[in-house]
Amino acid sequence: MIIIGCDYHPGFQQIAFVDTDTGELQERRLEQREEAETFYRELEAQGLKVRVGIEASGHARWFERLLGELRFELWIGDAAEIRAKRVRKQKTDRQDAQLILRLLLENRFPQVWVPSWENRDLRQLLWHRHRMVQARTRIMNQLQAVALNEGVRCKKRLWRDAGREQLESFKLAPWASRRRRDLLELLDRLTPTIAELTQAIEQEADKWPEAQRLQTHPGVGALTALAFVLIIGRVERFQCGKQIASYLGLVPSEESSGQRRRLGHITKQGNSLLRFLLVEAAQVTVRGDQEWRRKYFHLALRRGRKIAKVAMARRLAVRLYWMWRKGWDYEQLKNFGSHAGEPGNPDGVPSSTE
Repeated sequence: MIIIGCDYHPGFQQIAFVDTDTGELQERRLEQREEAETFYRELEAQGLKVRVGIEASGHARWFERLLGELRFELWIGDAAEIRAKRVRKQKTDRQDAQLILRLLLENRFPQVWVPSWENRDLRQLLWHRHRMVQARTRIMNQLQAVALNEGVRCKKRLWRDAGREQLESFKLAPWASRRRRDLLELLDRLTPTIAELTQAIEQEADKWPEAQRLQTHPGVGALTALAFVLIIGRVERFQCGKQIASYLGLVPSEESSGQRRRLGHITKQGNSLLRFLLVEAAQVTVRGDQEWRRKYFHLALRRGRKIAKVAMARRLAVRLYWMWRKGWDYEQLKNFGSHAGEPGNPDGVPSSTE
């Protein structure tokens, strides 16, 4: 069997590999993508069993597809844990490849869960719509600035038919008029695209029973529910709501020692899109649920609105986790509480905290 430690870069990969039958150790630098593909196809032609270990990183889709086609084992490791296992102060590509190989040989490689190709492709749908919405928002803000300069201050009315006619009726300088015309054209092109992507997300969410169940919670739509299901992947990976909050970066960073305890801002580790969607969904829930509104304003008075928004997002993430894990809808959640099943709160016992 050939075991390969690979330090992957977009332009090249440095590898250290050993034949477990002969014990022969070799090192090579492979340029992406032709030289690397040739090397691995030659191993496949020899009928060798191959295991490759790399750090979790981007820009490696083609490499993963290649190894899948060749039926080679690909182990993807936690980059932070691999870095923590480095003893020497020096860091080079060769040493990184050697470290990964050593961890593979010693069965200490910190392998992470990798979503399926279908899961990854659906995530592209979510990101594409998110980026299109961001682009539309930037365009609308620029048009709003044009309207403000002309004395129109009602933002909501601006995007209705009458507001659009008023915006187009302003007499502007030549280049300002050109800017307005181009921005309106871009807005007209983005709006139907976003509507099409939104419809596609709703159709995909209907195919996932877990997403349909999560949508019963107030404030949670198809986008947030589908993103939660895709990014969490397997609910069995987590033992409690605290692990979910930590995975999504919704817990404060901490630097404590002895009697000193220092908490900082949230870690912001994990998927930034899902974290953003949870914050947005939590604000919708606050507007429609009296209990959530009371807790939100209580937190806002003590800690400020920004911290209160994040706290409610964390609360929502924990609730969605328990709904998924227990197979509950929102009505069942209200009867049993989102912490049912945790130590000290057996199944079927209502939670006083919810």
